[in-house]
Amino acid sequence: MPLYKIENLTYYYPDTATAALENINLEIEAGEFILVVGGSGSGKSSLARALAGLIPDFYGGRIGGKIYFQGLDIRTLDRRKLSRQVGMVFQDPEKQIVQTQVEAEIAFGLENLGLANEEMLRRVAEVTCFMGLTPIRDSFTANLSGGQKQKLALAAVLAMQPHVLVLDEPTSQLDPAAAEEILNLVKRLNEEMGFTVIMIEQRLERCYHLADRVLLMAGGKITCDGSTRAVAGRTIAGDQSFLPPVARFFARLQSTPIPLTVKEGRKLLRTRLNTIDGNGECYIAETCAARVSAACCASPPVTEGGGDSVARLKNLWFTYPDGAEVLKGVNLAVGEGEFVAILGENGAGKSTMLRQLAGLLQPDRGTVEILGQDVSKKGYREIRKQVAYLSQNPNDYLFQDTVEEELLFTLKNFHLSGTGIVDEILARFNLTRHRRTNPRDLSSGERQRVALASVLVTSPKLIILDEPTRGIDYRLKVELGLFLQQLAASGRTVILVTHDVEFAAEYAARTVMMFSGRVVSDGSKHDVLGKSVFYAPQLGKMCRGLCDGVLTLQEAQRHIYPLFAGSTGRDEVLEASL
Repeated sequence: MPLYKIENLTYYYPDTATAALENINLEIEAGEFILVVGGSGSGKSSLARALAGLIPDFYGGRIGGKIYFQGLDIRTLDRRKLSRQVGMVFQDPEKQIVQTQVEAEIAFGLENLGLANEEMLRRVAEVTCFMGLTPIRDSFTANLSGGQKQKLALAAVLAMQPHVLVLDEPTSQLDPAAAEEILNLVKRLNEEMGFTVIMIEQRLERCYHLADRVLLMAGGKITCDGSTRAVAGRTIAGDQSFLPPVARFFARLQSTPIPLTVKEGRKLLRTRLNTIDGNGECYIAETCAARVSAACCASPPVTEGGGDSVARLKNLWFTYPDGAEVLKGVNLAVGEGEFVAILGENGAGKSTMLRQLAGLLQPDRGTVEILGQDVSKKGYREIRKQVAYLSQNPNDYLFQDTVEEELLFTLKNFHLSGTGIVDEILARFNLTRHRRTNPRDLSSGERQRVALASVLVTSPKLIILDEPTRGIDYRLKVELGLFLQQLAASGRTVILVTHDVEFAAEYAARTVMMFSGRVVSDGSKHDVLGKSVFYAPQLGKMCRGLCDGVLTLQEAQRHIYPLFAGSTGRDEVLEASL
């Protein structure tokens, strides 16, 4: 008997005419690790909610079909018993955290289960230590960074020791090292403790290779279901958007089988680079490196001084009221037309620095200059129209009844008009069909796009974005990245904080690394990401020492693919290598 059996499941959210889930038939065995992928609004989160027993009782709406858990209709099960069996971490941790103190949040679910105090203390201590939350166990939850909130939400679920983990983008706000730590933990729970894991993720380079099985969703339907390698193989001639970069690199070469990990990819790349072609020439790593180094590693100018900087921080220090010193002598200058990505560990001070640039916080020491004005003293009144800021939580920006009204509200607030610009922005962010939709009824990725559109509708000169790719799929990231590049090319300045290394490597020209409240590295993306270990993109890791200088798929297509043209014995070599 399968753990889950879904028969003809169709579901509509309240007041919607389009099915969020349509005719889903699915079986899940105990102990499987399933990765659910698909575009924004494809039904992934709705499927997760259904597996957790939340649809339709919690969200309302209309439902048809059946969901069986351990042979029983999930809607007939006692909610307390089901919560002992199935734990879910939601896409938005702010919606899941209900207590004001970290340790109390972890204990909250245990108290609701009625566990003895000794058992509760043991579980809280164990999961707090295991998740690395001990330094913040007494902290006020509202003051935590987005990544810390995400780890806390997962810790609170793990403390309840469910047999099934339903994870909706559990690493979207985590830095690469923390994300790898969490995903390895989840894999251990699956392999060593027998947990059944159903995970939704957009950043496939982090987790694709960990799963046993992949479900690809589109339009509320499951369009592909199979093992990770089988699904990768089926996409060779079709849509490769839902493959991690290494797999996509070899899929475009029509290679079979397709490597799923950096290790497999390096092995195949080394083999291909040393394959003798029909002319008897041997391509080796030095040849490839020489080919790409000149084209890839030219550093763009970094604003050091002068009067042309759009944003400048000078010896900036800031401490929160609780005594946490998060900025320590930060110096940063960003010029007109630059596209800068800021990366670093959770709690490094990245978001705090953006709030200083946006005028939401005042420095303890140092100055903040925006468009040539010292806003740390004079404030933002004169230049507010020229600065756009998007925080981590898109829900903070959504309070109108329709998507169109959200954009019009921003224009009215600045005494601007322009139906044309609203139409253009809606089309740019693929939101035209949601023009009359209440933004709170949209998926997380769609809400993120609405919030971003609402701050860009004024055509600002300085664009400050905190995790703008959170919750959006690969295609929309491409559209967003190209749009931001166009803005930078037109003279706008873009500064964004992100944990999405792939996005930063693909679209930003300059990268800044922050750790412990300080800027520790600042330069071109090839200088910074190409030399990093944990903050290198997946193709950069694969090509390191073989084709140094390649960070992105576009660079690989331009500089590595030509070396493979005409090589013989391709399929035989790849088959033997794997």
